[in-house]
Amino acid sequence: METDVRKNPGLLKLDLYCKGMRLDDSFFMEQRRGRRIMRTRAGLGSGLEAILPDGLWTNIPVAEKFTQDSPYILFREGDEGDQLVIRRDGDRERIAEIQLSPKPEWYERETTLTGRKMTQVGSLQGTYLGVYPSKVCEYWLEDEKTNCKFCSVGLNLGVDDADEKSVEDVLEVVIAARDESKITYVDFNTGHYDGDTYLDILEPYVRAVKEETGLLIGVQTPPHNDLSRYDKLKKMGVNRVSFCFEIWNRERFIDVCPGKHREYGLDRYLDAIRYCAELGRSSGPFDFDAWVSNGEIIAGLESPQDSIEAIDWITSHGAIPTVCVFRPLQATDYSDVPPPKTEDLVPVFRRLYESCMEHSLPIGIAPNVHVSLVLLPEECRYFVDNPSKYRWKEMKLKAQKAVFRKTFLAGLEKADARRRARRGAPAAGIVAPGKGAASV
Repeated sequence: METDVRKNPGLLKLDLYCKGMRLDDSFFMEQRRGRRIMRTRAGLGSGLEAILPDGLWTNIPVAEKFTQDSPYILFREGDEGDQLVIRRDGDRERIAEIQLSPKPEWYERETTLTGRKMTQVGSLQGTYLGVYPSKVCEYWLEDEKTNCKFCSVGLNLGVDDADEKSVEDVLEVVIAARDESKITYVDFNTGHYDGDTYLDILEPYVRAVKEETGLLIGVQTPPHNDLSRYDKLKKMGVNRVSFCFEIWNRERFIDVCPGKHREYGLDRYLDAIRYCAELGRSSGPFDFDAWVSNGEIIAGLESPQDSIEAIDWITSHGAIPTVCVFRPLQATDYSDVPPPKTEDLVPVFRRLYESCMEHSLPIGIAPNVHVSLVLLPEECRYFVDNPSKYRWKEMKLKAQKAVFRKTFLAGLEKADARRRARRGAPAAGIVAPGKGAASV
């Protein structure tokens, strides 16, 4: 493994998650600042959206207290101030030149129906659109709050996000993001609501977006008590279900996520992950079903060995791990907890790639999906000592990606044809994923 962050952008992405970055005064001298720093309802954001070398999209912590001690500083350089350069403190060593993630024009528009700013309905996280369509997680509304202690969801409502979004508003924002930002994937997220109503809430949005656009759709909610609901979601066109149990160590789970422990328990999360992974079993090397089950954890709030055990359990059941790096966000219960050390997490992310490859999981298949808040499993190749060990499996993934891209484009064409037929308009050409997005 390459240990120089100047030569290993994957390691740089991880190091920036753990250490954050300071902004030199020169950064503010120009108005070309990309996307506004927002604390979105996902609860783990708040950083500067940027693109590192090798096209790695990331969300760099810049606002939290721990970033004040970061060795990394971002400067605006060049005759026209058009170069953004990360330097390391001390001798101001040049680490990398980066780009700001492009800010689309639709970010400044309002929805037709309610006049809400579009970024309060959905926002880009990397290259996909994240939407939290309903009210805030009810753990935040109790007399004695039982929210997850790392989470900021209840702190930003009305500032960076709106409550209770209509299907019409969401669909308008999705179409704008598809047409102008060339997104391929929309992720719907909810918190806990009494009565297991979260899937009932999301289904009208899923139906409308799938029918109108043909885009890939993900759903991230607590585990429903009726597992057959996931069969229905799959038939509805959902492509991904994600279950954020956060912590593998059972004692830590109770302490970090008191509401999740009380309402669901760790085993209910694991049962849902296992059940949904079975729904996506394929029968041949290129028979890839556009359905994946994710188990999501946060590295840095339990031991690295616990995180590795979680990764191995998830992959052994045919699901794909999503591993976030703990970030002590302002005003949260864990705002003063130090972030993890990079060297402690390298083995975790190395194991993420190795475990996915050992179980032949379909990582990196979806076109133009770059996630800024996490290191994707395929990006963890940067941490492997001998990646050539997986050469044949990587070639298989490349072939699967090409096949799936054709299938996905065909789905977009069908959705476009349905929409045009309803409106009596001629069919329009579909722009390939990732093409035409400004500055990308």
